This record gives sequence, C-alpha cells and structure tokens, in this order.
Amino acid sequence: MPPGLPPGPPPAEERNYEVGQIAFEAASSAIAQEAKDRLTARYGACSLDKAAVVVALGGDGSMLETIHKVLPCKIPVYGMNRGSVGFLMNTYSEDHLLERLACAQAADLHPLRMHAVTAAGAVEEALAFNEVSLLRQLRQAAKIRILVDGRVRLEELSCDGVLISTPAGSTAYNLSAHGPIVPLSANLLPLTPISSFRPRRWRGALLPSDADVVFEVLEHDKRPTAAVADFTEVRDVVSVAVSEDRTVCVRVLFDPDRGLSERIIAEQFTV
Repeated sequence: MPPGLPPGPPPAEERNYEVGQIAFEAASSAIAQEAKDRLTARYGACSLDKAAVVVALGGDGSMLETIHKVLPCKIPVYGMNRGSVGFLMNTYSEDHLLERLACAQAADLHPLRMHAVTAAGAVEEALAFNEVSLLRQLRQAAKIRILVDGRVRLEELSCDGVLISTPAGSTAYNLSAHGPIVPLSANLLPLTPISSFRPRRWRGALLPSDADVVFEVLEHDKRPTAAVADFTEVRDVVSVAVSEDRTVCVRVLFDPDRGLSERIIAEQFTV
C-alpha cells in the first residue's frame, strides 16, 4: 500500500489495471518528459485508443489539455504533478502506481458549452471544463449585457471582462477575479466580473447549473471583445451563449485522502 492511502479495504468502485493498459500524456517540460520516460519503462504504455486509463504528467494546464484530448476515448484521467500549482493533480511518485489507480476516488466533471457568434457572422462552439470568459481586446473597456434564461439581468457591464465557471474551475481564474469557490455538489455556476468599472459594486452572481446565460457585446465595433473557453479563443464576438452540457462527462481520479471535493473545501480555508 503506497504512503498516504488509508488502511482497510479499497472503495467499492475499485478498478484493476495491469501493466501495459496505461497511456501517459506529459507536458513539454523536461521534468514531465523525464517522468513519462521513467514511468513508461516501469509500467509499459499504450495508445489512448487502447488504454484503460491515462496518466497526465505536468501542471493543471496539462491536465486540462489531457481531459479535452481523451473525451472521445471515454477513459478516466489520473494526474501527477510535474508542474507548478497542480490543484487537479496527485502527488508524483513512481511507486505503487497500479495500486493508486485501483483505489482512486472518481469525480465526474461536466463542461460548459460555449456558442459564440462573431461580428462576421461565424459561429464557433467549444467546451470548457474551467470557465468561459469574455475579455476586452483593446484599450477600451468592454460593454456587455447579461441575460439569464432569456431575461436581462444586467443591462450594461463596463469591464475588462466577465466569466462563468464550473465548480471545478471556480478555484482557477474565477478565484483570482475574486469570485466564490463552489463545491462540486452545489449545482451552482459562479458568474464573476473581471475588473468591473460600472456598476462598481456588482460582485457577480451564483447561478443554478441549468441556467442558460447569454452575453451580448455592446458597441462591438468600437469595443472588440474575445471569448475564451479553456484553450479555444474566438475574437470579435457579438454574442456568447453558455450552458452546462450534462451529456458530456470526463472522469478524473484522485488519491482517497485528497479527493477533488475535499480540495475545493480546503481551498476556502487557505490563508
């Protein structure tokens, strides 16, 4: 049993993995690539389409890239930190990997689906497991109207931007923009302004997870605005619709003593 795992029988959802059933994805950094080489030599490796699980090596950015990459494969992702922050990652160790994978706790994550329309009339769609954000492109503040479930909730927000995040993403850009951390089980989506100028005292909102949100960019020719869903950027948008897509799911694995729900709760007490 590897250090840090609790004594007693493994969870009822125990899985059994074998050497050669693991795919490894690594960031481009030397430390991540070296870890991939060492783990592959020890546990074998296979392609994503034949893997039972994928191990992501790097930081949270690499973890997000891996999550997007494995969506068509429908296999779980287990991250080990070879980056900086590593909020979504487990502690790195070359030992007992098969046992750690078998005993890991699963968290099922659903993304936000972004539907963006540009000034040229193009339509772009993308998924976001962290957040969808609208950001000003030039020196002038963006002006954005916010609708929730077809009703105008904020006629005009003058700001550097605005974002809506998933619970899992609430500890990322949302938190740095002074948005609230949301537990996974809360069924809430934080809507958070980024450097808002008017209305000056508006701090955002907590929306039900089934809310349909639309951002309308005002004066878009004078105040061009970009929309970003994780790694997908769409420039010169005029409207962006966002809603949670429950038909899409990725399973992320965590060591039992540091599940994602516990990490999100613990983050709220970090000083």
